[in-house]
Amino acid sequence: MATFPALLRRWFDSRRKKHSYPLKAVSKFFGANALAAWLAGHGFYASNSIFFDLLRVPNRLKSMIRLNAIVYEELSYAKYHKCEAIYIRGDKGSLSSTNPKDIALQFRPSLNWEELKMAFRGVLLLLFGVFLCVNFDSLEAVQVGGNGTKLQVGYYWRTCPQAERIVKEEVARAVFTNYGLAAGLVRMHFHDCFVRGCDGSVLIDSTSSNVAEKEAPPNNPSLRGFEVIDNAKARLESLCSGVVSCADILAFAARDSVQFSGGFPYKVPAGRKDGLISHANETISLPPPTSNLSQLTQMFANKGLNQGDMITLSGAHTIGRSHCSSFSKRLYNFSSTASQDPSLDPIYAAQLKQQCPNSNISANSTVFMDPRTPILMDTSYYSGILAHRGLFTSDQTLLSNSSTAALVQQNARNWWLFQTKFVAAMIKMGQIDVLTGSQGEIRANCRRIN
Repeated sequence: MATFPALLRRWFDSRRKKHSYPLKAVSKFFGANALAAWLAGHGFYASNSIFFDLLRVPNRLKSMIRLNAIVYEELSYAKYHKCEAIYIRGDKGSLSSTNPKDIALQFRPSLNWEELKMAFRGVLLLLFGVFLCVNFDSLEAVQVGGNGTKLQVGYYWRTCPQAERIVKEEVARAVFTNYGLAAGLVRMHFHDCFVRGCDGSVLIDSTSSNVAEKEAPPNNPSLRGFEVIDNAKARLESLCSGVVSCADILAFAARDSVQFSGGFPYKVPAGRKDGLISHANETISLPPPTSNLSQLTQMFANKGLNQGDMITLSGAHTIGRSHCSSFSKRLYNFSSTASQDPSLDPIYAAQLKQQCPNSNISANSTVFMDPRTPILMDTSYYSGILAHRGLFTSDQTLLSNSSTAALVQQNARNWWLFQTKFVAAMIKMGQIDVLTGSQGEIRANCRRIN
């Protein structure tokens, strides 16, 4: 009996000339029961109430990102947590047909088999993983800020109802052009929250009298995506001046980046104010890539995050790139007794040495954090750690303790659980030492204090 991937390839090949894959044909070709069983076996659950189309696919490997963008726009109005039937908008904003006979996936003709397979996988993640009758009500509960004032989901619905949508549009525009920016924005939010709390201080430019956070070695030259925040802020200031904080824009942008990478959508409690201080020397609170388990645990605990949060948030390393200088010591002159880190898989180390030769480790040399699926928010990062292919010391050290190793194994084996935990950890991280109420300000320009 042919395997599902084999059937999938045969089916794709049979329809390659048309570049169209109707949902009805999917069910007919594979058999509804067989398809449902395969999906269930991989953690996906189908819903007959969901129909979709994908009229134009952007450049290579981005079909899942484009579909995700279309889907989230519709979900914003359909109140997905109530499990209502959802119909996805087409490119021009009109509702697609609700007749399943007319609905089809359409991919670019030039996509090869591997690209088609990844695109189809991304679609499955979206259709059968994200859009379930999940109870998101708990995410709407207010969260307490540092001075007793509350963060709240839908904070701008009355004062600037287009706020989150505008941020999402800017993130989508950026990610469709350069998918690496998704990882950049997630990382920027993390770096913001770990220094003085989630107050947008990482966005502030240096002045003649002060060196700001963004100029410190942990952030420069590796942080990117500042222009995305600038563009969103400019649009919001023209629409509702002095209302939406830069700290909230960054939190929204990180959420959208997670989703555009194939992660779960989630609601962001908002109401943060922008900080008034940004000092480069305070970035010592950021965990360096050379951290061991004890150091990581302590640095996360200092921010109110436990080991489970730490391991889950580390899963963000499944997308994006790293500079060779961040891990080169694992490849060359590791210690007095070993030239190479013995915890690193030798084959992987050889591959990294080809990309990062010792004679030419420049500030601009980079590699994928997760070479298997570098633009998908999945569990491949954890599988890599189990295979001793964690890029950083701070990645591989998660196996050095039996309890943390068990969590790595759990995340590697259960995509659904990881996605659920990642959402919760991102929301929790987004509440670190926030400024609310009369604290801080709403910057007119995210790069400078008013």
